[in-house]
Amino acid sequence: MERKVKPSDSPLSFEMFGIRFKNPVWTASGCFSYGLEVAENLYDISQLGAVVVKGLSFKPRQGNPPQRIAETPCGMLNSIGLQNPGVEYFVREILPKLREYDTVIIANVFGEDREEYVKVTEHLDRADGVSALELNVSCPNVKKGGIAFGSDPETLYSLVKSVKQATGKPVLVKLSPNVTNILDTATASVEGGADGLVLINTLLGMAIDVEKEQPIIGMKTGGLSGPAILPVAVRMVYQVYEKYGADVPIIGVGGISDHRDGLQHILAGAVALQIGTANFYDPYAPLKVIKGLEDHLKRKGYSHFLELVGKAHKLKIN
Repeated sequence: MERKVKPSDSPLSFEMFGIRFKNPVWTASGCFSYGLEVAENLYDISQLGAVVVKGLSFKPRQGNPPQRIAETPCGMLNSIGLQNPGVEYFVREILPKLREYDTVIIANVFGEDREEYVKVTEHLDRADGVSALELNVSCPNVKKGGIAFGSDPETLYSLVKSVKQATGKPVLVKLSPNVTNILDTATASVEGGADGLVLINTLLGMAIDVEKEQPIIGMKTGGLSGPAILPVAVRMVYQVYEKYGADVPIIGVGGISDHRDGLQHILAGAVALQIGTANFYDPYAPLKVIKGLEDHLKRKGYSHFLELVGKAHKLKIN
């Protein structure tokens, strides 16, 4: 799979994996559902660089019991439990509607074991309209005592390799920040055949109701997202780019509320951005980020946003 990223026909458009993206602004899985609610009620999602749909398992999942969401300072905790109607329903009922829009569709894949990841991948590999796959490796591996796939480099390598063998489509691996060294899991993913990396998934957190004197989230802990995690995400994007440079495309996600947040990811090394939690309090956030990037390029005199990718690594000596 060709990993090289090339500028296309406008300041924000580019080609990656042989796919043309109108711009580098994508929506993050789990924060935009399948995109149809926005498309039918708010704006034309054809304006987006890509839509990454809500995670898909082989069979339908009901998700976790309530309470599933809790607001926190500068962010939120969620423990939805990956509720979804299953990959077959998605391909049969949802994907045909998404294909009506002129944007790239990326399917987020997860499973309880390696076999389920592969089965979901095989279904999506045959699906017309899905351009690439994103692996959610923050899921617990039921065959290894519940440890997340993305926490153990050896397990992650094996998973990515198996998924790559099951599809001819580009595979992005969405890495968990809940590890000692992000480079260990990034390396395992790349060596397993990942075409690109998505940084980062949510940070594990907790909130306690001091009146009820118990955890707010039904499952006790949840994933922390929102502005609070921006510095962590930018640091990890920076670290991975420092190792791989332009050889491995990085998609930055975590804490992006406006174009300036997105530019931090890009300057750290990201070639594309995913807008997540911001969609909940400002559904138009992705469009505002696109406009903000356009204005920034004009103001600074750049001809293409790719000129900014990784530029923060070029340290100036006064």
